Amino acid sequence: MVFDHQGKKAVDNILAEQNMNMAIVIRPAEENDVPAMLSLVQELALYEKAPHEVTNTIEMMKVDGFGTHPIFNAYVAEADNLIVGIAIFYIAYSTWKGRYIYLDDLVVSENFRRYGTGKKLFDAVGSFAKKNGVNQLRWHVLNWNHPAINFYKKYAASLDSEWITCKLTKDQIYNLF
Repeated sequence: MVFDHQGKKAVDNILAEQNMNMAIVIRPAEENDVPAMLSLVQELALYEKAPHEVTNTIEMMKVDGFGTHPIFNAYVAEADNLIVGIAIFYIAYSTWKGRYIYLDDLVVSENFRRYGTGKKLFDAVGSFAKKNGVNQLRWHVLNWNHPAINFYKKYAASLDSEWITCKLTKDQIYNLF
């Protein structure tokens, strides 16, 4: 079914009204959630104008999150058995601060934003951080993503403009080393 702008807006309004009455459950992710999790990552990449940057696969995420030596943790937000949000994070180490949590992605599907889903996910990660005695919770946000920036400001998070994110691609790593 194809909708024009008005039709899509009407459908979004109906979904939004339904979402207001829908219970959102936050729970630890399970291996069978991975396809929906990756779909949300791809939705985020599209929003961030970088869909071509996602090279992760369902198989890689299953091994990395649920294999013998998991390297990330995740919570999912679920509404009527549908995964509508994710928080993917891991424990890292700072020589200055010690153990900390790095929140790699916090994603809420567009139709489920503005109903507290992101807050519930972020609070779950914060509770995990507190329970595990970490000294800091870190994440990145794009400087043009004002809805996300405003969301984090509600937590009185410090937005550090001094640090520059540096990275090498897989190709650069293989060519350089």
